Amino acid sequence: MINRLLGIVYILLKKGTMTAGELAERFEVSIRTIYRDIENLSMAGIPVYARKGRNGGISLTDRFVLDKLLISSEEQQWILAALAGMDETGAQKEEEILHKLGDFFHVEPINWVSIDFSDWSGKRQELFAQIKEAVLGRHVMVFDYYGQNGVMSNRTVEPMKLLFKEYTWYLWAFCRVRQDMRLFKVLRMKRVEVLEETFEPKRNLWVEQEGDLERLNTIEETKGVQETDYPEVIFRVDKKETYRIYDRFDEEEITVLSSGDFEICLRCHVDDWVYGLILSFGTSAKVLEPEYVRKEMAMRVRRMAELYADGQ
Repeated sequence: MINRLLGIVYILLKKGTMTAGELAERFEVSIRTIYRDIENLSMAGIPVYARKGRNGGISLTDRFVLDKLLISSEEQQWILAALAGMDETGAQKEEEILHKLGDFFHVEPINWVSIDFSDWSGKRQELFAQIKEAVLGRHVMVFDYYGQNGVMSNRTVEPMKLLFKEYTWYLWAFCRVRQDMRLFKVLRMKRVEVLEETFEPKRNLWVEQEGDLERLNTIEETKGVQETDYPEVIFRVDKKETYRIYDRFDEEEITVLSSGDFEICLRCHVDDWVYGLILSFGTSAKVLEPEYVRKEMAMRVRRMAELYADGQ
């Protein structure tokens, strides 16, 4: 009965006016039952009324949507835009909800964003589908994970959400091995399985740590390190790399020198990713400080040179 009552309200919002006979045929009940439903809706505070005569029928008052939702037309469009964005993530049943609310608001949804979770080869699409299934269904996941030191360990986790940060996808999950929340870099997750086992969300723990997501690191040893504990890595980059500079760094990290070259100041945890980033500029980049980073860069460059020294 409840579903039928909600269905009547939705149809009246969409169609405007329907006869009792049309509603009875639609829901496969008698006209008498429809009139009883209309009476129940009226008693529940839904402003539905019936008009007799040639152009009569059952309708809702024109102000019903505004009176019930109390949101502006601009806010309605923002809600639809948010749902359209969810549609791109593959969230369940979002298309049906989107169309229903579009009819409800009398607004055409705008699909304002397109997101592709796979790489250019398309090989990661299955992995992201597994993560989506596990997060939405609250399924436990098992996978092998490579830490920054290259050591592989098997992890059993309760996934919370997929996170995109600094050009990289992460899975935020409760790790049963570490008994704490962890960020896992998706590219390091191998042989992923979604188990039939489900879990109850640890909401207190998630709420407590969600505000600290930006400070969490995929490296277990550095979890909880404050941003102010990270060193400043300063390096100079030739002006010919301009297009890459503004693609990769924030304005606050960039100083344009009088020569047109750039001085980059990063406050970050120094790991292989940082060294790889600087090396990717080739001879266009030079580390200025700290000294230990300069020495490490010099050692890595020498090792690279040795690989090609014998001509093989």
